Amino acid sequence: MKKLLILILCAMLSGCIAPEVTSYQNLQPKLDLEHYFLGTTDAWGMFQKRSGEVVKRFHVEITGRKKDDKLILDERFSYDDGTKQQRVWTLTRYPDGTWHGSAADVVGEAIGQVSGNALHWAYVLQLPVDGSIYQMHFDDWMYLIDDKVMINRASMQKFGVEVGQVTLFFTRRE
Repeated sequence: MKKLLILILCAMLSGCIAPEVTSYQNLQPKLDLEHYFLGTTDAWGMFQKRSGEVVKRFHVEITGRKKDDKLILDERFSYDDGTKQQRVWTLTRYPDGTWHGSAADVVGEAIGQVSGNALHWAYVLQLPVDGSIYQMHFDDWMYLIDDKVMINRASMQKFGVEVGQVTLFFTRRE
């Protein structure tokens, strides 16, 4: 019985091990956030419960511009239930290469790092659900596929338990 418990615990802990963003450092094309997001980008996405059930689909139009040394991303969401939402990110690249971001519904600061074709973000988002606001922890990964297409997968957690995933596909407009 003790051995079985140890095996189960080891299996659970091994599921918590995530790759380091630096493991993507040699992958091409190299992600340049400013270059990718300047101008207009479209994204299509969905939210899935941890069971895999899709509960919400959406389109996002993102307008990116530079203001001083900041990258401003104005995101306009249109959900399949007819609701709309706007989030404006202000992103700053620090001398150590990390990116720091803020938005009205982000608690504190998002912190991310780019390496090769990947970006890894961590942040807490105030998420409105059925009239309540929940603080959800996001473990957010973006992967540049080519100069126009990027894929994003984020895990959402509450109290350390995954409640769902968000998947997006971005494409830059000409």
